[in-house]
Amino acid sequence: MRTKIVAGNWKMNKLPSEAPALIEGIRKATNDGDCGVDVVVCVPFTDIPAAAQALKGSKIGLGAQNMHWKDAGAYTGEISAAMLKDLGVQYVILGHSERRQYFAETDETVNLKLKAALAAGLTPIVCVGETLEEREEGKMQEVIVRQVSEDLAGCQEDFARIVIAYEPVWAIGTGKTATSTQAQEVHALIRATLAKMNPEQADEVRIQYGGSMKPENAADLMSKPDIDGGLIGGAALKADSFAAIVHAGK
Repeated sequence: MRTKIVAGNWKMNKLPSEAPALIEGIRKATNDGDCGVDVVVCVPFTDIPAAAQALKGSKIGLGAQNMHWKDAGAYTGEISAAMLKDLGVQYVILGHSERRQYFAETDETVNLKLKAALAAGLTPIVCVGETLEEREEGKMQEVIVRQVSEDLAGCQEDFARIVIAYEPVWAIGTGKTATSTQAQEVHALIRATLAKMNPEQADEVRIQYGGSMKPENAADLMSKPDIDGGLIGGAALKADSFAAIVHAGK
């Protein structure tokens, strides 16, 4: 049985001086992450040292929100996988819809980053999902299959080390949420696509739901057979709401 994984994506929030207090609250509310669910906080680059210090002695994982695919070089403003590892980072979000929308991320660059993350020993959280326009035009299945196939191309033997987050773009930050039935339908499609790529490891991949999961709907969503946790945005910025989602995963 797959262990649920709940990751908080802080996005561009919390100063390094603010991060320890939020982490302390999460530690207290989740028994230091020893709660039957894998707990992760994905913080801004500037918060990583403070977060790493605040997480010491806990089972809560530390994640970053992005990285470059090159090991080093003339890439001003970018961060490599080796830099993240050196700071104690264990997870990294790749291909978030906001990165695709605002910073021209493509399936090709997500694939390059995925290979670099795996080579460095990081656990990647690869984001896929359709926009409202794509869903309304009946292209959801086409978009999901393409993203999963292209983002994970060449990484079939490492499926057991990869986490996927399904984010219906139309439900991020809008307050709208896919019903648990809608979400399960897409999660099942993702797993079926993985099975065509590597049938032996497809069932080991954990697939998070990442579209406005809240304490009120978390248990219903995570009760579905192919929903293995959540990638949490706004609700991750308050220890009590984030912890409530974590406990719903049990």
